[in-house]
Amino acid sequence: MEQASPSHIHIGLSGWGDHDDLYEAGTKAGEKLAVYARHFDLLEMDNSFYAIPSRERMQKWSALTPDTFGFIVKAYQGMTGHERGKHDYDDSRSMFTAFQNSVNVLKEEGKLRTVLFQYPPWFDCDKKNVDILKKTREWMQDYPVALEFRHQSWFAPEFREKTLDFMRSEGWIHSIADEPQAGTGSVPLVLQPTQEHAVMVRLHGRDPSGWHSSGQDNWRETRYLYRYSQEELEEWKAHVEQLLGSTKACWIIFNNNSGGDAAANAKQLQKLLRLPTGPAKLEQMQWNV
Repeated sequence: MEQASPSHIHIGLSGWGDHDDLYEAGTKAGEKLAVYARHFDLLEMDNSFYAIPSRERMQKWSALTPDTFGFIVKAYQGMTGHERGKHDYDDSRSMFTAFQNSVNVLKEEGKLRTVLFQYPPWFDCDKKNVDILKKTREWMQDYPVALEFRHQSWFAPEFREKTLDFMRSEGWIHSIADEPQAGTGSVPLVLQPTQEHAVMVRLHGRDPSGWHSSGQDNWRETRYLYRYSQEELEEWKAHVEQLLGSTKACWIIFNNNSGGDAAANAKQLQKLLRLPTGPAKLEQMQWNV
């Protein structure tokens, strides 16, 4: 089989504001996205999970990035069942419409890679939730969508192939999760693309001790505090090469943000995959690997 070109591999981070190693001292908040785009050509927009950005804000962010830059936009929490309180929309359909009006800015400019639907740990594999996925896919129309589970049942032996076949037939890009194996609220590593044009990978870290710490004051800091080793990233180099045997592009997002590890790990993987590593600032870091 012909070897995939490195141009088919795109690496980025979750969010752009928290990665201090990317920015010179004194870099203003409004300048950070433009600097980020010098290091990486892909970004997971995670602030859209907490509130749907206005079109004007989307236009501003898009203008700070080059034409070749790609955004993965995380679906608003009300669209994936994370939001437990009342949202500001009249009904679910109007909420989806508001989200589409927002991301359409990126879609029109050719910068929207996919909308990521990451479902919560209590979203298990049953008919009711399959129907929710079908309705969600219907409402998202021709927008590209990626799907990531957090409940182990979707990839239990008796459901794994059915889940993958469902994602293929419904047009869901598989968002493969690298995460701790910590019971039903985590999923195994399933290295199977479900669409021919792209697969997505999200690296959350592998420390099981803090994975189920939701509800604690510092749960995010605990859950995503992890530094991937050189050996673990070499494993991922092999995984990416395997994935590109059956899909055209691989989008890789580092979400191990808590301790400032994501940017350095992403740079390490860029080097392993012989991708451009951007400006020299991170080259000067003392990587703790």
